[in-house]
Amino acid sequence: MGWPAVPGAPPWDGASAGAGAGSDGGLRENAPTGCSRIRRRLPAPAGRLASPEVRNLTNGPAPMRHPAIRRVGLRAAALSAALATQAAASVPCGGGFDGFRAAMEAEAVAQGADASVAARFFDGVRRDPDVIRADRAQGIFQMPFVDFSRRLISRNRIENGRRAAQTHNAVFDRIEADYGIPRGVLLAFWAFETDYGAVQGDYNTVNALMTLAHDCRRPDLFRPQVFAALDLYARGDLDPDRTTGAWAGEIGMVQMLPSDILDHGIDGDGDGQVSLKTSPADALLSGARMLSGYGWRPGEPWLREVIVPEGFDWTLSGLDGARPVSEWAALGVSPRAGDPGPSDLPARLLVPQGRGGPAFLAYPNLDVFFEWNQSFVYVMTAAYFATRLEGAPVYRAGDPAPGLSDGQMKRLQEKLAARGHDVGGIDGILGARTRAAVQAEQERLGLPADAWPTPELLDRL
Repeated sequence: MGWPAVPGAPPWDGASAGAGAGSDGGLRENAPTGCSRIRRRLPAPAGRLASPEVRNLTNGPAPMRHPAIRRVGLRAAALSAALATQAAASVPCGGGFDGFRAAMEAEAVAQGADASVAARFFDGVRRDPDVIRADRAQGIFQMPFVDFSRRLISRNRIENGRRAAQTHNAVFDRIEADYGIPRGVLLAFWAFETDYGAVQGDYNTVNALMTLAHDCRRPDLFRPQVFAALDLYARGDLDPDRTTGAWAGEIGMVQMLPSDILDHGIDGDGDGQVSLKTSPADALLSGARMLSGYGWRPGEPWLREVIVPEGFDWTLSGLDGARPVSEWAALGVSPRAGDPGPSDLPARLLVPQGRGGPAFLAYPNLDVFFEWNQSFVYVMTAAYFATRLEGAPVYRAGDPAPGLSDGQMKRLQEKLAARGHDVGGIDGILGARTRAAVQAEQERLGLPADAWPTPELLDRL
């Protein structure tokens, strides 16, 4: 779904103009990387065996295989679903870490894992306090869309994306042929997750997963990943001492969790291994296969910037407001550039920073981005960056109404929760559920219902 050339905004441009309409605004030479996918909705372990050639997930050569490990490896993935389900009920979170580690090991053995393999896997695992600190320090997700996107999208990221697309053109051609996923989508995730492979994380993967499984915030999200990592170890494809990655347990250039590797790992370069840390072909094709498994619809767009007419009824906007492209056109919503897509294609109108900021039509493929990461601001930024890498113009930043501080946002969430809305927790983050609650209260109070919380709304509540 390519974009036509737009005067003043050629494909791959660095948006060197200053902040304001028609500019990414203050693009810096570099942008931060490593936005954790911790907010992702993790899929339940499917219990499927990985491709036989999955190998070498560590920085060095694959560990020597023990015959017992190979035999267990043939049945290990089939055990992971049962292990995850049983552990959620039988191994409580919290308490002493040594006791938790022993209980997890015992649960693995009780569900059929070889005792010697489990003992080697869990031996030496320790709680990593740095992981907990990283988990608690996700304040970046509290930033509004314009600020967040300007922070993550830099001139270097755009230029490096162009070079990566040229260098790995054959790989992207294969991805587009096999999965129908445009290169801009994979490039956007590759950039945001590891800066095109340059910053993959140095946290011990097993320690990170066990630390988060032990922590009582989201244990059910991470216990399945511990057992998936055990599957990989049983196959000889993960070294508990040497495999490293992100603080939330993801491995490689596009940051895949152990269960994702089991389900979607591909040997893209034909060397007999799936080397997600060192092979762009393996990492990109594995990521593409994962996105395809999440439901990517080939040949369809995912996001388009649009122009919304004056006097628009903003109650029609939001994640729950899908209607065909033809109906949006009849309402006066038109793409700023490019084709809005087939007339019967469902789309939602999203204004991530309210009616005064950028506006987008979001299509079913945007749901795949939410499978990768559940943060609304991350998803919108990654999807927008993917369109930029495909040649879309810089969004019109507009003049959004002032938002809320962290403290104000938490007070707003408390007020919304008190009125019976499910905001997903008092965390100061404007996620999808908080946005839906904001929009409902705006409509009730007779305010423009664009889901953007303002001091006026907080005062009215």
